[in-house]
Amino acid sequence: MTREEFMGRLRRGLVGLPIAAAQDIISDYDSHFRDGVAAGRSEAEVAAALGDPDRLARELRAESTAQRWTQEQNPSAAVGAIFGLIGLGALDILILLPIVLPVFGTVLTVLFMGVLVFVGGAIALVVGPFLGGPGGAFAAVLLGIGIMGIGMFMTGLGALLTKWLVDATVWYARLHYRVLKPALGTSAPATYQV
Repeated sequence: MTREEFMGRLRRGLVGLPIAAAQDIISDYDSHFRDGVAAGRSEAEVAAALGDPDRLARELRAESTAQRWTQEQNPSAAVGAIFGLIGLGALDILILLPIVLPVFGTVLTVLFMGVLVFVGGAIALVVGPFLGGPGGAFAAVLLGIGIMGIGMFMTGLGALLTKWLVDATVWYARLHYRVLKPALGTSAPATYQV
């Protein structure tokens, strides 16, 4: 494979990364070719030593999304990290999906239900005093505040569990890839830190 073929495939694989990060990666791999040719190796030898550019792009994108999650920790970064790491093509992630999806679904349901319980408590707080229930207006206000507190607890617990699950997924995928990569026999250089 020539330098142009390798770099073209790598560029196509990095589409979607921030432009500055992609340019840094491209210049890094371009310098590998310059150094290799200067040392008397052919472009094909350098390309073979660097590995498959499509796989390198997937690795670099996955690492970039995982690092974005560690820096930002918002829903968008979480989804990007999970799908970026799934994009590495680890087979056992597909095997784990029937286990992981219900767990994520349950945690997200707790998060969503916490929001609904909070809203229900707010409605009870506002409307309750006017309904004339047992205990009067004061009891209705306390009931609304109590329900809102339960909703806040459920929402906080759901958010905390979601963060832990995303962290665990990222950790597992990175660990799995470190174990899987030597078995695949790739001779790529160390992953570039974006």
